[in-house]
Amino acid sequence: MLPWMSGLTFTLEPLSEILPAVRAALRERGEVRLNVPDPDAGLGLYAGEVGPGGLHRPWSVWTDLADVLGAHLLTPERGEAGRVWLGLRRQHAAPAPDAGGYGAGSSWQRVNKLEDPVFLLTFVEALRRTQPPAGGRVLALGVNAGRELEVLPLAFPGLPLTVVGVDTEASALDAARTRIPHGTFLEVDVTTLPRPALGRFDLIVALSLLQSPGVRADVLLSALRKHHLTEGGGLVLGFPNARYRDGALSYGARMRNFARPDLSLLTADVTDARRDLQKRGFKVFVTGKYEVLLTAIPATRPTPTALDL
Repeated sequence: MLPWMSGLTFTLEPLSEILPAVRAALRERGEVRLNVPDPDAGLGLYAGEVGPGGLHRPWSVWTDLADVLGAHLLTPERGEAGRVWLGLRRQHAAPAPDAGGYGAGSSWQRVNKLEDPVFLLTFVEALRRTQPPAGGRVLALGVNAGRELEVLPLAFPGLPLTVVGVDTEASALDAARTRIPHGTFLEVDVTTLPRPALGRFDLIVALSLLQSPGVRADVLLSALRKHHLTEGGGLVLGFPNARYRDGALSYGARMRNFARPDLSLLTADVTDARRDLQKRGFKVFVTGKYEVLLTAIPATRPTPTALDL
């Protein structure tokens, strides 16, 4: 039996004791097994209330614990009545997927945001709020390989749209042309907008772009609003609030030399964009989790009712 297989047993201990004990075990051995009350047995209880096997904690507590400790949560095993075994394995140190650039063959091409259920749901909801007309034009800035555009048929089933994507990565644009054959993809630097030849669009999407080096969010938004957005058009802007570690999505915007997430720059950027768009006659919604989505539609348009897939 491996040393970590004996594991740690927790029954009535508070999380303030569990967290440092698990952290120490991960640092020492890289992998640890926990024997804890079965979250399924305590459904309906609040975290920390006494359940059948001890203090109840839902599965989300254990996934969050793994995230904050930089570990993968392994598949649980049933134990004795009212108990389960959980495994945590320390994540490998690896560069962020964008460290090697964004072109074809880079690690970034492995990232699929549409496999994040929160992003998928909130992105579809944000797109639908903009209500582009049949035959409307969609502009995707920083489109890269165009993966997020695959959600358009889900957001607007049966609605014909003209799609234009721009990026500076030529090899990524080649992948986008393969993925979305009916779209038009152009090698364009967004810092050179406006470009009259692009025309105007009923929906403009910019995900994880406005905080990029060299991009002035206020200047770009002004150019888009004045020169590339139709009178009744809407915008969906994405601000990353996560990072990838060893293939896993970890919550919270990171700042250099900070061990834990610091959301001050993120909240400032979102607030500045929201205020500016509201002053320009837009109604603004802020949604999302790992990527904060700011959706802007004309203030004269009725507020959409609850949207769903």
